[in-house]
Amino acid sequence: MKTKEVEDLNIQESVAVVTGGASGLGEATVRNIIHNGGKAIILDLSEEKGAKLVAELGDSVLFVKADVTQEDSVTSALDQGIETFGSINTVVNCAGIAIGQKVVSRKGTHELKAFSKVVTVNLIGTFNVIRLAAERMVHNQVNKDGERGVIINTASVAAFEGQIGQAAYSASKGGIVGMTLPIARDLASYGIRVVSIAPGLFHTPMFDSLPEEARTSLGKTVPFPSRLGYPNEYAKLTESIITNPMLNGETIRLDGAIRMSPR
Repeated sequence: MKTKEVEDLNIQESVAVVTGGASGLGEATVRNIIHNGGKAIILDLSEEKGAKLVAELGDSVLFVKADVTQEDSVTSALDQGIETFGSINTVVNCAGIAIGQKVVSRKGTHELKAFSKVVTVNLIGTFNVIRLAAERMVHNQVNKDGERGVIINTASVAAFEGQIGQAAYSASKGGIVGMTLPIARDLASYGIRVVSIAPGLFHTPMFDSLPEEARTSLGKTVPFPSRLGYPNEYAKLTESIITNPMLNGETIRLDGAIRMSPR
């Protein structure tokens, strides 16, 4: 039986799973999707922030408390999303953590447990969501290009120019870059695209603890525009990826031409 064709994947028809969607880049992505008529399923650990977004954005948003590193947690969240909205055709992986530890310093040797945790959340957590979401997306109807969905991951410029103290973070983000093409190739026969974004310096909650002067100083290290990136600029790129079927298997730097210095 011939599979029914549907219209091109667009932001209005997106039913997007957004990990880390209660704050920062993930929140901006959720807001953009809802603003453009789509639906979003937020997977996050912060119930307070998730509840606030649902109260503000309405029935087009579902919040599910979920740990991206746990199979049962992600499986339950995805199934709740499908039960609520009928299907999922978009994934945006934004959940992640960062630490700063040198391999050897006056404070001692880099903790193996800390390194493992960063890799587990950022890399293994991303892959966990990819595999479980893809398992469900393969059953979607295809559009005229044979497309069933798109998966967008968040890497970092630290994957390419990791700074002093970023061994764990850079390793985790480098892993995301490294698996983007092979996963895109794995899922190509199902019509599921896979693209990663490598943001530079963005004004996310990670920077909120810094004084305004420090944030401004960091922004000036960006060639142009000489400022921290805005989360909605990340969200705009996810929109472009969702709506452009030729974007696949690539990591896109979103960084104002910055190349990170050693420290």
